Amino acid sequence: MVVRRLSRRDASAVRPSLAIDMPASTNMTSMPKSHAAFARAQQVIPGGVNSPARAFGAVGGEPLFIERAEGAYLYDVDGRQLIDYIGSWGPMILGHAHPQVLEAIRAAAERGTSFGAPTEAESELAEQIVASVDSIEKVRLVNSGTEATMSAIRLARGFTGRDKIIKFAGNYHGHVDSLLVAAGSSAATLSQPDSPGVTAGTVADTIVLEYNDVAGFEAAMREQGDALAAVILEPVVGNMGCVVPTPEFLTAARGLTEKHGALLIFDEVMTGFRVALGGAQSLFGVRPDLTTLGKIVGGGLPVGAYGGRADVMNHILPAGPVFQAGTLSGNPLATAAGNATLKRLRESPPYERLEELGARLEAGLREAAATAGAPFSLVRVGSMMTLFFATEPVHGWRQASRADTAAFGRYFWELIERGVYMPCSQYEALFISAAHTFDDIDATIRAAGEALALVEVAD
Repeated sequence: MVVRRLSRRDASAVRPSLAIDMPASTNMTSMPKSHAAFARAQQVIPGGVNSPARAFGAVGGEPLFIERAEGAYLYDVDGRQLIDYIGSWGPMILGHAHPQVLEAIRAAAERGTSFGAPTEAESELAEQIVASVDSIEKVRLVNSGTEATMSAIRLARGFTGRDKIIKFAGNYHGHVDSLLVAAGSSAATLSQPDSPGVTAGTVADTIVLEYNDVAGFEAAMREQGDALAAVILEPVVGNMGCVVPTPEFLTAARGLTEKHGALLIFDEVMTGFRVALGGAQSLFGVRPDLTTLGKIVGGGLPVGAYGGRADVMNHILPAGPVFQAGTLSGNPLATAAGNATLKRLRESPPYERLEELGARLEAGLREAAATAGAPFSLVRVGSMMTLFFATEPVHGWRQASRADTAAFGRYFWELIERGVYMPCSQYEALFISAAHTFDDIDATIRAAGEALALVEVAD
């Protein structure tokens, strides 16, 4: 595993802006089918999208509508082929439409799509998770990462008998009311870290701290530690861009929660099976009490999971008193896709190759940005990476929020023009899949060099 940071120039950062100067060649006439599809969607879907992360609000213009995907490529309705660095926001670690995953889904669908009753496939997926993630002794399957974090928080409160929780600014844990405070990802993208509809009472027991600020963390624990049910964090942040924890921060998280009798929850919805088979916790050697999972666990289908210490997990109904349920939890299609994906990851680990691809892309982007003379900070963990248009190294939301989002938006559209599909927000990590080739990486580096040469960055 390689984690590097690189920053250029000492200049004043600018606040996020939605006024993006797109390339002249990029307009609605150049993607008429996407434009028509978006107009149609806006008539019946709020904002025309079913998740704000797809709305292109941070880069201007209108979203591309995708027709199909295969391997490392997306194909939009206007016929563009794009090298994809989103991978459905992380789960497509094997690439799109992987033959083994598709065959597993087909076979499961032929037997029925949902039973509302237990299946052996659920146990198989649970066994694979337990075998891969050392801290997980028992696991409960749910339908999304949001469900996983919501359920883990409820379980922590039920197990400890306490109400308060700590989260960190820029860490996004799904659209759970009590966690939608100073959130990253699409909440940050739209400049609404706190959503209307989230009541003051709901967040009254949520304490928000700065990521990687050990002194602030220690002070909060001295004051509130004995009232805390849990501390939840992303062990590698992906939702304010890729941000890595310091060893001191992780050591404090583990030590202080143990000292005060609170549970430590790692949100590995994004990093689980992505940065390593055992998740980020296996890279850093930190054992949380609970872990939330998603994305890759479903092989591209809707799924989530939370697991951890058996004594804690045995507090969930029907083993214990803490309620959590879901008719489609562990449904046959999602478990089939998840089992096929995890089996492939265990039997033919792609992580060494992903590291090589990631290192090559990082080096190329670093050289391209340096040649362009743009201030930037680049952070990578394995196959996750973010190029920040920032004037200082990014350790937390305080620095990430000062990134030049207008420059990123121009960069995004210049890459689209060159056949490269990066995340449509400065505050999202890019993902490399096992289906990417070194030729794809080299083509991306060339495109980035051309794009960065045209991007004006505030200084």
